[in-house]
Amino acid sequence: MVSARVKFGHRRTTWVRGASVEWVLRLSVLDQSPVAEGSTGSAALRNSIDLARLTDALGYHRYWVSEHHGGPMLAGPSPEVLIGPLAAATQRIRVGSGGVMLPHYSPLKVAENFSVLAGLFPERIDLGLGRASGTDPMTTFALQRDRRTAMPDDFPEQLVELLAYLDDRFPDGHRFGRLAADLPGRPETPEPWLLGSSPQSAIWAGELGLPYAFADFINPGGAGIVADYRARFQHSERHMEPQTAVAAWVLAADTEEEAQRLAASHRMAFKMLRQGRLIAVPPPEKALRYLEAEGEPLGAPVRNRRAIVGAIDKVRAQVEELADAYKTDEVIVVTITHDHDARRRSYELLAGAFELHAPPVRAGAPAADGAVDQRR
Repeated sequence: MVSARVKFGHRRTTWVRGASVEWVLRLSVLDQSPVAEGSTGSAALRNSIDLARLTDALGYHRYWVSEHHGGPMLAGPSPEVLIGPLAAATQRIRVGSGGVMLPHYSPLKVAENFSVLAGLFPERIDLGLGRASGTDPMTTFALQRDRRTAMPDDFPEQLVELLAYLDDRFPDGHRFGRLAADLPGRPETPEPWLLGSSPQSAIWAGELGLPYAFADFINPGGAGIVADYRARFQHSERHMEPQTAVAAWVLAADTEEEAQRLAASHRMAFKMLRQGRLIAVPPPEKALRYLEAEGEPLGAPVRNRRAIVGAIDKVRAQVEELADAYKTDEVIVVTITHDHDARRRSYELLAGAFELHAPPVRAGAPAADGAVDQRR
């Protein structure tokens, strides 16, 4: 059901065909670099470095940063820029993009960027790739180099070209072949993943033999999509078996009431987003007043979205249920709060509940920068 290669994480026992089987659930991080109301984007980016250090020490498996453009809530338009400082500040955890929105870019430039990162931080760099724009139509247009025509919908061709660069597998005589051979980080390469929340992304990931990360926090009905990915999977030189992860919105606190209070900030920001009103992450007290005026009581679910929120025993049980539903051995946790210390606390509680512990530092790995608190 899950990969036997996992060594660090929360050990669980389940039953498969009448036999007791032990497997390990890994926890990872998706950081969207939330900007708190009254704070700044630069502070949010320093908070990302601080959280990466913390989760590295706690034993989380990977740390991905997202790509969003043109809004006041999330300070992460350039994962390829942020990954280097994050990797330099940590020692064990894999670091990568969750993800790079490939339609904005040249496949060669993405391959070069992540080749540099892989060369500097061997065996630690992930390249998560997405098809969405990560922003609104006007900002998408502003990101285009050629604004005379609409951006072409050629994601499958872009993806195949990018993989050919990384794997140095262009057909003989291809005009781009020499560019693949000369990527600067060789022999190191990043680990490509395909990200998605729709059936089409699962089809592409399966046909290309790529690991697949499904965004349950966007589409909570994805277990069947992930099952379809496994059924379609074609083994590749990188992967003989399908590999999955599910990204979920999770917030744990010391009490149920405190967790629901903290979650109000994200609920308000998301409700405003759906109305086309972009805001920074509001403080809980302001959010609670707004939600009450909107007739939404404390703890009410966000329509068409799953959020795992509560005291840690409840949260642990729901995370395990989610992993079981998707038949995956990895849950990638995204958490947004107004107060950075509350976000740290949530990840600490999860690590304790799932008995995470950090593996030894790989021999020859560069030392992390000094563990200076980056928060402001």
